[in-house]
Amino acid sequence: MAKAKSSSPKKSRPKKSGPKKSESSAPDANLLGDLMKWAKAAGADAADALYVNGESISVAQRMGAREKLESSEGRDLGLRVFVGQRQAFVSSTDFAPASLRILAQRAVDMARAVPEDPVCGIAPEELLATKWPDLDLYEKKRPTTKSLLALAAEAEDAARSVRGVTNSEGAEASWGRTSFVLAASNGFSGAYRRSGYSLSCAVLAGEGTAMERDYEWSSAIHFDDLMAAARIGRNAGKFAVRRLNPRKAQSARVPVVYDRRVSSGLIGHLAGAINGRAVARGTSFLKDKMGAKVFADGIRILDNPLRKRGLGSRPFDAEGLSTRRYAVIDDGVLTTWLLDLAAARQLGLKPTGHAARGTSGPPSPTTSNFYLENGEATVDELISDIKSGLFITDMIGFGVNGVTGDYSRGASGFWIEKGKLAWPVSGITVAGNLKGMFLNMTPANDLQFKGSTNAPTVRIEGMTVAGS
Repeated sequence: MAKAKSSSPKKSRPKKSGPKKSESSAPDANLLGDLMKWAKAAGADAADALYVNGESISVAQRMGAREKLESSEGRDLGLRVFVGQRQAFVSSTDFAPASLRILAQRAVDMARAVPEDPVCGIAPEELLATKWPDLDLYEKKRPTTKSLLALAAEAEDAARSVRGVTNSEGAEASWGRTSFVLAASNGFSGAYRRSGYSLSCAVLAGEGTAMERDYEWSSAIHFDDLMAAARIGRNAGKFAVRRLNPRKAQSARVPVVYDRRVSSGLIGHLAGAINGRAVARGTSFLKDKMGAKVFADGIRILDNPLRKRGLGSRPFDAEGLSTRRYAVIDDGVLTTWLLDLAAARQLGLKPTGHAARGTSGPPSPTTSNFYLENGEATVDELISDIKSGLFITDMIGFGVNGVTGDYSRGASGFWIEKGKLAWPVSGITVAGNLKGMFLNMTPANDLQFKGSTNAPTVRIEGMTVAGS
């Protein structure tokens, strides 16, 4: 495997206003096809190319004053070539035909010089996507800088108006859109566009050494799906104030409840453990659990790349394969790995259409819209029988061993007494092993889609809490 990069400077500069611009557009329809021909003429047996073109605006306000205003535009093209069982990658922002001819020749020369990779190779034609649905991933409207600044101001003003809030880390609003075009010498050609908004706010409550920080955020493909700015601000303020005057918890083995703000991290650990590359390398704690019960009865975890307006949605994967909805965990049983072509070949399985890639490297498996389905209980019902336990609202550190499943992370939140949230706690550590944690997990019914990986509030029995 080899890679190189050739570039001309991308445009990236602060702007004082947001003039309307033309939409991001794909290159000439024949350009990627020509690039495939030039790669073949240079000696490649096969090739594929990914084109990415994007623009973004980001603004921020802190303590009532504008703090940041940035705008960027850029485009990039990545070429992958195969010579026998060897591959190489090159990328460039110079789109002149003469430059791309040189790029193709350079890629082939690099591929001839690297060791063979027995699992590399382009997709066979019978696996290629030939049609795909409209997933509503693009909003044509381009916001003005002024409108984004107004969103950030509304969010921060709402947060600072909450009684007890004494300082602010600011509010930030951003927008972007990106075009993707993938073409390959096996005949695949596909393109789609994606837009997105995000808004966040973080503030502090209290005074001196007794200050506490918290936040709220929202992301969406379409502006209409974004959480209201005032609500984001109020939530950030309320979350910070309720954390004031925390106590230390006594070390104990108790039920632990993960608020939906942090429970997605647990599902993210599962995603890493069922990544086909990790399984093929033998570095996953679930490497021998295919077809086995790894969660409690009734638990379903889905990966759905075809969810309309989903933050992780994609109509085809980065190797041109069709995407589809998978019940990765069905009634507690592990049903599949996440596989790109290389991982599938290593494991002797069929690819699952989970390949993702940038312009300067190979594809690798990843999730799309990955989420734990709702349970039946409300959050109040989930904690109602806990005599003593922990409700986590924030976590720090990444003490997770992907090979063994051992888990230890810093946390803060609220102590549970007699089925109610009693007082805030901080400076504690929660520990266990993900194998046992998954088997003892119970979800609530408050699933909310805020990112590409989501989960409702969950309860896990018998975790170790280390406090004072």
